[in-house]
Amino acid sequence: MPIREATLDDWPRIWPFWHRIVAAGETYAWDPGTSEEAARDLWMNPAKRVYVVEDDSNAVVASAYLTANYGGPAAGIANAGFMVDPDHTGRGLGRLLAEHVLAEARTAGYRGMVFNAVVETNPAVQLWTSLGFTVLGTVPGAFDHPRHGPVGLHIMYRAL
Repeated sequence: MPIREATLDDWPRIWPFWHRIVAAGETYAWDPGTSEEAARDLWMNPAKRVYVVEDDSNAVVASAYLTANYGGPAAGIANAGFMVDPDHTGRGLGRLLAEHVLAEARTAGYRGMVFNAVVETNPAVQLWTSLGFTVLGTVPGAFDHPRHGPVGLHIMYRAL
């Protein structure tokens, strides 16, 4: 499936699954009630390089962003966010998009990538570890999961 840089015109095709995922309150430490405008400002921020995956019908089925995690002398460490439309999970889109973003981060000159708040019950933890990320630490009970109660947030890292 093709991966390309997103444009602002893609937002209306990202928003439905972005909202569905964040509103579920299971995998992102963002307010489940985030408005569409606030979500667009967060995801499509000009400081981020945003990507989309399109299926054969040109529907956007996944998106990711790449940005510096820190500024100044620490700007060589990247951060990224990933979302796959729940109707399209289990097809390898997360891995495809992750491999693309990791390659883009290396090309952009980042030396490593960090995820600041990976919910420990998120199935993506297995994907990240299979791609070479390690858990640097876990903030215990930091995330109020709607089904599991308080669970930890992992800080994960990988050198590029």
